Amino acid sequence: MLTLNFNDMKKIFTICMFGLVTLGFSQEKQPTYVAKGDLIKATYYYEDGSIKTQGFFKDKKLSGEWVSYDQSGKKIQLAYYNEGKKVGKWFIWSEESLKEINYKDNVVASVNIWKPETNF
Repeated sequence: MLTLNFNDMKKIFTICMFGLVTLGFSQEKQPTYVAKGDLIKATYYYEDGSIKTQGFFKDKKLSGEWVSYDQSGKKIQLAYYNEGKKVGKWFIWSEESLKEINYKDNVVASVNIWKPETNF
């Protein structure tokens, strides 16, 4: 028969608690991938479980619309891809401005920046 004294029980308890704490911190929310026709919808998360980025893959290449969010859920970037290449108008929101970046053939064609004080 195995008998444990109080100090042995304290050591076992401490080791178990350390293991639980370590396990709790190591469980980061893993990305999810869902098939939608010939596309794969990917969702990436912050450590707190809120959505960081969502978009699509086609044939293992970035495709279509990709949206990024800050941790509070506010949209911070809207981007487009075609066969893994940057295309079309991208928008990046910040506290200071809205930036529009136009891509053609995976190269920046133009950039427009709007600030709150800009007059249209």
